[in-house]
Amino acid sequence: MKLLEERIKRDGVVKSEGVLKVDSFLNHQIDVNLIDEMGAEFARLFADAPVNKILTIEASGIGIACLVARHFGNAPVVFAKKAQSINLDGEMYSTKIQSFTHGRIFDVIVSKKFLSPEDHVLIIDDFLANGCALNGLIELVEESGASSPSWRARGPRSRASASRWRRASSTEATSCASRAITWSRSQSSNRWIPTPARSSSAKTRR
Repeated sequence: MKLLEERIKRDGVVKSEGVLKVDSFLNHQIDVNLIDEMGAEFARLFADAPVNKILTIEASGIGIACLVARHFGNAPVVFAKKAQSINLDGEMYSTKIQSFTHGRIFDVIVSKKFLSPEDHVLIIDDFLANGCALNGLIELVEESGASSPSWRARGPRSRASASRWRRASSTEATSCASRAITWSRSQSSNRWIPTPARSSSAKTRR
């Protein structure tokens, strides 16, 4: 991930409210070669995991997930939707996610047709701000009965206790704002430094 770190140092932009913008290469304009290299690194890191599906959330994660999927045998990409539409039918898995980008809570859904206990899911998204989107996607995977390499990384905690810890509600989703991370450039080292948000009233971003 050194390549990504160097790119953020070079092209990342900190806005006045403490938001790190990476839209020139990640979530508005995509540097395909960079994402391809990241996909190869993900494939190396999870080489021992039987990944057969990639899960992300609309919209910025979709392009990145598709490029990463090429390194996992062209595994299907499932993206959680933030709105019900006439094209969605049947039973759904659902959770609530506080969007750092839009400053609101979304009911996020995935059709039960596309996640099942037989699936081994790798979760990919464009930007981790406060972890709310990631926690919501993990909850959808757990609800479906599928497995994910992230459970192994978290250690022996049971799936049931993990689900209770993350159980979505409007109150919990909103509280993600207080866990937000902002970024600033160190004057001495010229490096991006993560710092806790100063208050829970700060703007959040997925």
